[in-house]
Amino acid sequence: MVLTAVELAKAVRAGELDPVQVTKDALARIAAADGVVGAFRRVREAEALAEAHQVAERPDLAELPLAGVPVAVKDVTDIAGEFAEWGSHAGSRSNAAEDGEIARRLRAAGAVIVGLTRVPELCVWPMSDTPEGIARNPWEPTYVAGGSSGGSAAAVAAALVPVAHGTDGLGSVRLPAAMCGLVGIKPGAGVVKEPGAEGWFGMSTHGSLATTVADAALLLAVLAERPDLADIVDPGNLRVAFSTVLPTKAPVPKELTAAVDLVAELLVVAGHDVEEATPNYGVAAVGGIVARWFAGPAEQAEDFDFALLQPRTKAHVRVGKLVRRLGLVRERTKQNWIRRAEAFFAEHDVLVTPTLATLPPKAKRWHERRWLANAVPSGRVAGFTGLWNLAGYPAMSVPVGRTASGLPTSVQLIAAPGGEARLLAVAAQLERANPWPRTVL
Repeated sequence: MVLTAVELAKAVRAGELDPVQVTKDALARIAAADGVVGAFRRVREAEALAEAHQVAERPDLAELPLAGVPVAVKDVTDIAGEFAEWGSHAGSRSNAAEDGEIARRLRAAGAVIVGLTRVPELCVWPMSDTPEGIARNPWEPTYVAGGSSGGSAAAVAAALVPVAHGTDGLGSVRLPAAMCGLVGIKPGAGVVKEPGAEGWFGMSTHGSLATTVADAALLLAVLAERPDLADIVDPGNLRVAFSTVLPTKAPVPKELTAAVDLVAELLVVAGHDVEEATPNYGVAAVGGIVARWFAGPAEQAEDFDFALLQPRTKAHVRVGKLVRRLGLVRERTKQNWIRRAEAFFAEHDVLVTPTLATLPPKAKRWHERRWLANAVPSGRVAGFTGLWNLAGYPAMSVPVGRTASGLPTSVQLIAAPGGEARLLAVAAQLERANPWPRTVL
């Protein structure tokens, strides 16, 4: 069993493990398994070993929260000497001259960046495939690992790395976490501050994927520069709502709703006040996230060569340009939804829903298919996640069990702004009450 990030960092800080050997072990696992898993767009073998040597020589080694921990980074952020591909052949291939904020914080904490993980073009889809490969679900490789942080999720679930960075604009951390049986947390708006970054009209934020709640909390604490988030405390007695009702009222598979029922029972046993209750989602709020799903990538595509985009992305961007021209990204839609969310959370501390609204799609070369063939499964699977990006509320996915076919099941936990520590505390209770297998190994 591969050690957790918490265990690795502790052993490196104590001098019990060598960061260079830890990195070599991770690179060996990647070399052995990634041909099947397809998690990485680029493995930084030489660079990672050099970084590990630097970590071993740091005078502050005994104080580093991620000392010597191999970390995978989603292929959307600046790393010195690398280019962020964003899953596309249409963008710049110029290497970054210096680290962006995310890479800087990881290195400052002692992490070793072993590679850049696969994403779908412009991170539009919950299926992470490119012409070079498919990020597959390590539990059942005939299914996708999710998206857009699918490569990161596949890398962690396959035990290639203990933790990975992701971003989440409509569920892009939580969806792959759910599909791959991981803990994935999307913090609230502004928790991970990154100057000049307002992806998808403020809906996107950086988050963490891990096999344990403690590891997810540790990585989030580093990304947010909030050491307090790594300290998981007792949540106390909470008012918990659970709901399996989609904003669209579409049916949800019983295997996914059963996970919510189980978690509701576990939280009653843990001493919380639990009741069934559903937020007043509203049709307009759903329209608000759809408008941003189109307009966000269209805005980003201005820096890409349109002629080289994949056909599905071209169609998406064309609609996004129209959405922007017609002014359909409206602030009042967001504010009206926030008011309804505030009313709900005035009476509840945590909401539990399924993370996925449908079972995961099969692993295919989705980028070769038409826009509609991608859009339909994408919209259906993400029905529970996107509105919390629009509201800017923290949310996370927690593993629960397995479907009859062996795929992981999960629940989504949501709290009001500032509730990251509360979500992590509840997730830790569930981890103790209902342990899950950490990786496929």
